[in-house]
Amino acid sequence: MLKKNRVAVALFAALSGFAAVAHADTSSTGNTLADFFMHSKVDGQIRSYYFNRFFGGTQPNARAFSLGGYINVHTPSAAGFSADVGFYTANSLGANPGNQTVNDVTLMGLGDSINALGQAYLQYAIPDVVMIRAGNQEVNTPFVNGSDSRMIPATFQGVFAQVTPYCGWNIYGMRMFRWKSRTSGDYYRDNLYYNTGFDGDPIYGGAADLPAGTPASNGILAFGTSYKRYGINAQAWYYNFYNFTNMFYGDASYTLKTGMGLDPFLGGQVVREWDANSRLNGTNGAGEVDHFKGNSVNSTTWGVEGGVKYNLDNAIFGKGALTAAYNEIEYHPGAIGGGAIVSPYTVGYATDPLYTTSMIRGLVEMGPGHAWKISLSQHFLNNSFLFQTSYAQYQLQANGSANDIYGDLTYFPKGFLKGLSIRDRVGVAHGDLSAAQAGYFIYNRVMLTYAF
Repeated sequence: MLKKNRVAVALFAALSGFAAVAHADTSSTGNTLADFFMHSKVDGQIRSYYFNRFFGGTQPNARAFSLGGYINVHTPSAAGFSADVGFYTANSLGANPGNQTVNDVTLMGLGDSINALGQAYLQYAIPDVVMIRAGNQEVNTPFVNGSDSRMIPATFQGVFAQVTPYCGWNIYGMRMFRWKSRTSGDYYRDNLYYNTGFDGDPIYGGAADLPAGTPASNGILAFGTSYKRYGINAQAWYYNFYNFTNMFYGDASYTLKTGMGLDPFLGGQVVREWDANSRLNGTNGAGEVDHFKGNSVNSTTWGVEGGVKYNLDNAIFGKGALTAAYNEIEYHPGAIGGGAIVSPYTVGYATDPLYTTSMIRGLVEMGPGHAWKISLSQHFLNNSFLFQTSYAQYQLQANGSANDIYGDLTYFPKGFLKGLSIRDRVGVAHGDLSAAQAGYFIYNRVMLTYAF
């Protein structure tokens, strides 16, 4: 209750201060404060998700349903200042089992509802020059992102800044103190390596490798830069996940625009991590990470991908892409996870940027080794449908071989139903599974989404 009161007081104070600024500068939107707020924009999304997990062994199958979504209010700018407030909700409507073994708790946990102030920030911006945002907010970076494949995205509490020195070139900085997971209604000083219930957080779906009594997380400091122009798309990031790891991540790709409907592309990525005093060290009582114990973070990862983007430009088949990719996490004996990537805000979510990550998992979840993946995406019937499929093969240092098969079909109605999408995703995993799963795991997710 104390945390929610602090958030409410902070939000009230912020909006009160913003209202004063807006009252002083309403010339562009009207003559009164009421006119100003009438120019605010509202958008949102209604979601209905139904998830099913099927296992091949003695582990019982699991399911979950949820209905909810979000609504965001964006105020117009006054002297460069604006505000955003977003409310997020998920509700089981009494349809989910109370037993965690047969409830897919990754959708919305074990509760009947989640209600969260997902966004509540003040922003100062000069378009195409600078933007500074403070408060609860969505973040979109390679290893800190919304992981938005459930009812409620992960959001973060802190400060984010962006500077644009030149067209296509951006520089970023952020300091995040707390976060709200996909199954949480409030903000906490933990991450996906903490156990469910840490400080009262109903967090599900992570790795849970830390022992009881581990101190709270101190959040994230990060700096990055990106460039996107002339077919080049590149970025580089430094993350300090306090008390867990230091990370450098970079990727770059080039797409050759041929003007003939066939555009080949080639890309590469690298991840380097280090930290001698991580809370995941075995000497601190942490359990195995990806089947290995270790006493320091030492991780080296690289990857390449290539393929072709095409546009068949006819009534049946439209845009598509065919991609082949490879990743390797090098084995470092004695390191945490045998050299595994330490990713406090994506591990277990399978939302990291590695080329070979699949719907269910990737090398971040399974540990050092190498992987290759073939992917196809295809729009058809005047872009009314999008079909995606992939096959990924993993060769793991600890657990031999594994593979993932993926299929994904989305329907986008036209006309008065524009904004609606109906999506069915299926992932089939073999290998690197518990004995209770007896060799395979099938995950089916049916999603109905309406954006307004």
